[in-house]
This record gives sequence, C-alpha cells and structure tokens, in this order.
Amino acid sequence: MKIKYLYQQLGSHVSVIVIAFLILSLLFTHFMEDYVYKSKIEELTSYGKNILQDLETGYGTQQILQEYGNVLDGRDIQYSLFNQNSTIIYSSGRSLLIELQEEDWEKIKAGHTMAVKQDFVRFGEGVTFVLMPYHQNNQFVGGILLTSPIKGSRQVISEINHDLVNTMLIAFAVALLLSWIVSSFHVKRIKRLQHATSLVASGDYSVQIPASNFDEIGELSSDFNKMVEKLKVSMEEIESLENRRRQFMADVSHEMRTPLTTISGVIEGIRNDMIPESEKEKGMLLASNETKRLIRLVNENLDYEKIRSNQITLYKQEIKLEEVLEIIKDQLELLAEQKNNEIIVDVDKHAFIYADYDRLTQILINITKNSIQFTENGRIILRGRASDQETIIEIEDTGIGINAEEIEKIWQRFYKAMLSRTTNPYGEFGLGLSIVKKLVTMHNGNIEVTSEEGKGTTFTLKFPVKKD
Repeated sequence: MKIKYLYQQLGSHVSVIVIAFLILSLLFTHFMEDYVYKSKIEELTSYGKNILQDLETGYGTQQILQEYGNVLDGRDIQYSLFNQNSTIIYSSGRSLLIELQEEDWEKIKAGHTMAVKQDFVRFGEGVTFVLMPYHQNNQFVGGILLTSPIKGSRQVISEINHDLVNTMLIAFAVALLLSWIVSSFHVKRIKRLQHATSLVASGDYSVQIPASNFDEIGELSSDFNKMVEKLKVSMEEIESLENRRRQFMADVSHEMRTPLTTISGVIEGIRNDMIPESEKEKGMLLASNETKRLIRLVNENLDYEKIRSNQITLYKQEIKLEEVLEIIKDQLELLAEQKNNEIIVDVDKHAFIYADYDRLTQILINITKNSIQFTENGRIILRGRASDQETIIEIEDTGIGINAEEIEKIWQRFYKAMLSRTTNPYGEFGLGLSIVKKLVTMHNGNIEVTSEEGKGTTFTLKFPVKKD
C-alpha cells in the first residue's frame, strides 16, 4: 500500500505530539491529585493540632468546640473527639466513625498520626481523614478524627482535566497546522528533486536545483548538483571520445585502404606480368613498406589495449641514461635532418634510470618524433640528470609549440588523429602520447608539458630511483 510522504510526516509529527502531551497530562494530573490531597491533609492536621492544643491547655470547652465546628463546617470539615476506649465524646456533625478499627486504634495509642487520602470501604463514601492522638500530662486520653469529603477535591481535579483536554485539542490543531506547513515544504523540495532526477534520467544535464546547508535535503540537493555537473562533463567527454573514435575509424580506414590498394596493385601487376622486370624490385619494396605500415597500425592498437588493461609486464633494470639518449639520437638523427633539425644530447654521464628498456625507448622515441614533427630548422635537446630521489629527462624543442588549452588534450586517445597523420611508428594514429602517459604511470613516474606558441615545447619525465 502506497502512503504519500506528506501523510507519513503528518502522522508521525501529530502522533509524537499527542503521545507526548498525553504522557505529560497523566503526569500532571497525578501530580495535581497528589498535591490537592496533600494540601487537604495538611489543612486537617493543622486544625486538629489547634483543637488538641486548646484541649491540652484546658482552654477547650463545649462552646469553643462548637465554635470550631461552625468554622470547620463552612469548609465542609467535620471532627469528632473520642476517649481512650474509642467512644465518641463529641462530634461537630454526623459521625462517620462508628468504631475505630483495631489496627487504627493501635497506631493512635502508639502516638502516631494517621492520614488517609481516601477510603471507600469503611465509610461508604470517598473522604480524606486524619486521626490524631490526644494526650494530657503525657497520658493518652483519646484522640480526634477530622474528615472532609473528597468530592470537592475531585471537582478541582475534574476541572483541571477538562482544561487539559481543551488544551490538548488546541495543541493538536496547532500541531496539525504546523506539521502540514512543514511537511508540505519538505514534500515540495523532494518533488523538485524528483522532477530534476527525471530530467537527468531523460538526458538533460543542465538541471540545477536550489541547495543549502540548512538540512540533509539541502545537502542532498548540493550533492545532486555536483553529480549532474560531473555527469555533464562525463557525457561531454564521452561524446568527444565518440567523435574522435569515429574520426579515428575514418582515418584508419583511409590509412589501411591506401597500403592495401598499393599491395594489391603490386601483386596483381607481378602476377599478370604487367610490371617490367626493371620495376619489379621497386614494386616489391613498395609493397614491403606498405605492409610494415599496416603492421604498425595493428601493433599500435594492440599495444594500447594491452597497456590500458594492464596486460604487459615491466622488466625494470638500472640503465645508463647517456647510452639510452645517444641511441635515440642515432635512430632519429636522419629523420631530424630531413627537416633541418639538430638533435643535441645534454646528459649527466653518471646518471642512471630504473626502467624497462624497451618501454623507455618507446616513450622517448614517441616524444622525440613528435618534437621533430612540429619543429623545422630548429633543435631538439635531450637532457638527463639524476638525484637521490628521481631521474629526470627533458625533451625540449624549438618548434611551433602547443596552445595552452590543447596541452591536456594531447594525452587523450585518438586526439592526434584529428590533427594530422604522421609517419610516427609509435603515434601514427593518435595513440602515441596516450600510450606514453600510461607507460610513465606504470613506472610510477610523472610526465609534464610546458609550451609556448611559436617558441617550443618541453616534455619533463620523472622516474623514481630503485629502492633498496
């Protein structure tokens, strides 16, 4: 069964208030009843002491006793005197005590005062009475009984209960109104959050709702806004990635179509003797180069997926940094000369780096080729140094530089495919720098890029030293 949140709130609020009020009412009624009876007993005891005091001093006469009776009768109090044999010797009104019970008599003879709030068994009606001993010359000679019907006290308590009921009804109405207002306010906020959630579920990530630190719902709204912002950013990234993936597929299709067409043409030409003997060697070389190009494409994608899913194992060793950088220079020097670039190695001869040799070479070739690609008539400087904590490699070029807004994007998969198609064997299809970042991370290292348009770019790689 579905119960609206508003009704749940109303029920809980009103129930708590009503139950609390009922408990307080019962406690208050009990307190007032006890207070009224206690006051009555104190009143009866006070009158009894005055009468006994007059009797003990010899001042008490029949006339004085009648005067006490007239005064007390106005307060609906009767009193009776009885001797040591429990026989009534004087009564201001109708005698409610025919004969004292044995237990009561023993207590009186022992000098105790008896005070009873109410008794229905022995007197036929509800009364409050006080029994007090009467002494003369320290000798027990009798006692006094003061009684007062409890109907007056009950009337006072009844009026108090009536007022409490009226107060409870008023409090119930006020609580119901306030609960309705508060519950409606919270339900409105929850419905607003529910509506916003529905919009997000339908794909609208521009939703924002009022938030505050006033209560948990306000904090929930704040967290909801943060979640929507992150979802919006994630969806934009997913959309951007999907666009780059489509572009990548188009580029790959284009890249694969050209070498496949060339290879197919060469094979058909040789098989059908359409290529002269003098050109066959050239055709075979062309087919070989295009085949290697296809292999690079496939290997690059496989390499990226293995790195992304942590399916490769690094075999780290201490490598002399000068030897690695010199090898990179030797491998790429011819490519650099094609664009009139010079590769310079500036390395601490005693520097070592703790890394996987093959993956380190892949990282450095990838970055250096990127530097060569975007530099013309300039320099590419390979620097290396080591400290007690880390080994630092810097690859600096004097090329065209990178826009500040584009620096973070260069690590994204497929991003390079949107800029150009190069002859980089490790970054030909926009995966190179993405692979570089992941390989550096696998080495527990760090890579940073600083660049200024028109002046050049510097890649800084930091690898931790081997721990003993």
